[in-house]
Amino acid sequence: MTSPIGRSLRTYYAPGRAAALDGFHRRFLGPGELGFDIGAHVGDRVASFRRLGARAVAVEPQPRLARLLRLLFGRDAGVARVAALVGAAEGEAVLRLNRANPTVATASEEFIAAADGAPGWEGQRWDAALRLPVTTLDALIAAHGRPDFVKVDVEGYEAAALAGLSVAPRSLSFEFTTIQRGVALGCLDRLAALGYRRFNACLGESMRFTHAAPIAVEAMGEYLRGLPDEANSGDVYVSLEPTRLIG
Repeated sequence: MTSPIGRSLRTYYAPGRAAALDGFHRRFLGPGELGFDIGAHVGDRVASFRRLGARAVAVEPQPRLARLLRLLFGRDAGVARVAALVGAAEGEAVLRLNRANPTVATASEEFIAAADGAPGWEGQRWDAALRLPVTTLDALIAAHGRPDFVKVDVEGYEAAALAGLSVAPRSLSFEFTTIQRGVALGCLDRLAALGYRRFNACLGESMRFTHAAPIAVEAMGEYLRGLPDEANSGDVYVSLEPTRLIG
């Protein structure tokens, strides 16, 4: 039987995916720059950052995945690995594990409640829990430097992660789901307060912007509200340099 991590490795390191990731990330990162991967999972984004010549901070709280990242990047001086949750304040929190599908581990009880019975989320079970340390984006910046790009994908905990950020990186992305649109709208408000004025989005793992040109925060809010439930998930991208968001 295939292990859940093995399935993730085959999915996220599928033939052709590396070139697509690199082509997309090139608009955000270049040689010598710094990317944060918050919710690094099996490290495919970290690997892309490194192929582009950027340094990376890989944050992944799940012990099995943290061990995998150590195997993949432990000898790479350009990758700093952090085994912690990222939230609004330093401390501890409970991470709920889905042992059959580690992609959707979460520190958000609201996320689990929203997934219960939702179309597309049938059969998901969070069947284990771990109390783990929580760091913040501000603490990561203090330790590793100000990033040029931050990717946040933490299964319903995105607003909490952004609440711990007080300076605006050049570019940033956060995952959204249609079962928790309110979390995404909260993230938009936080990013607008940090000074971001232009936004774009990708659906699923498409790595293609849905808008030919970046849009204002109000328009992005309307876009998220209007998505059909079956759209399921995607990522919102913001940048202080809006030309990076042109489709």
